[in-house]
Amino acid sequence: MNVDEVLQAAEAEVAAAVNEAGLESVRIRQLGRQGALTKLLKGLGKLPKAQRPAAGTAINAAKTRLQRLIAKRQAALATEQLAAKMAAEAVDVTLPGRRPGAGGLHPVSQALARVEDIFVGAGYDVFSGLEVEDDYHNFEALNIPPAHPARAMHDTFYFADGSLLRTHTSPAQVHVMESQQPPIRVICPGRVYRRDSDLTHTPMFHQIEGLVIDRGISFAHLKGTITDFVRRFFERELRLRFRPSYFPFTEPSAEVDVQCVHCLGHGCRVCGRTGWLEILGCGLVHPRALAMSGIDPETWSGFAFGMGGDRLAMLLHEVNDIRLFFENDLRFLEQFN
Repeated sequence: MNVDEVLQAAEAEVAAAVNEAGLESVRIRQLGRQGALTKLLKGLGKLPKAQRPAAGTAINAAKTRLQRLIAKRQAALATEQLAAKMAAEAVDVTLPGRRPGAGGLHPVSQALARVEDIFVGAGYDVFSGLEVEDDYHNFEALNIPPAHPARAMHDTFYFADGSLLRTHTSPAQVHVMESQQPPIRVICPGRVYRRDSDLTHTPMFHQIEGLVIDRGISFAHLKGTITDFVRRFFERELRLRFRPSYFPFTEPSAEVDVQCVHCLGHGCRVCGRTGWLEILGCGLVHPRALAMSGIDPETWSGFAFGMGGDRLAMLLHEVNDIRLFFENDLRFLEQFN
């Protein structure tokens, strides 16, 4: 193979190279120690003496030309790669900017606000009360004396000085009754604390207590209030049932079940195949509880109710595990924005 054939083949390879790695491969094949042009130079000694100068000049000229072609192609490839990178990373400045995602209220906060809106619209005041309470307001003023077995219902977080984290929001009702005279219409939302944790319980959860005190208040007023609240909260007609129960600070007392929101009463795993879900406890305020807060039970009567804010959120959104509300998984929480 003569110099012209080698140079022609090398030029074609340089032109066909699509990246710097391919171009470097061409350089090695043509100009490396074992390259085609290098072999031609090494073979000059085999030529007749008279032909060597002309052959050497031709080979060196071909080598110089090939080096220039490689350098030129290398610059062209660099330009092409830069243009491709810029095109891939191009930003259209006419497009609107990307706004950060907007946050939203936690679903439990939404449920609590929904409850407050309903009762405030019905003329109730809102009083949150204290999260750290004394034994008197959390138990005794609610007709739960020191030896009363009802205290065993709560695993309470106590402090060294005898104070405690409230186990329900009912102490807020005591503060209201102590500080103002009837008529009273108030709801008391807030956080409460018990030693409990499973699918439907957490050590910290939310309650909403309601209290009405006026002349001539009867259980019929309580049933009407609860029935109207459930209809407004769920925005659909759900059956209710009142089951006789016991609470130290109300008499008579009842627990209220609502038609299962998952199966609408047909029976499912969530409601234990019963068709019902417990929603709250209620009753007429015990005369002794009224008297201990300075309200004459001969003149005034009232009703009270308590419901879990977290449970209401579960029922409203048909969530079957309360822990989902507190695991801070944005994939779950963003559904409620």
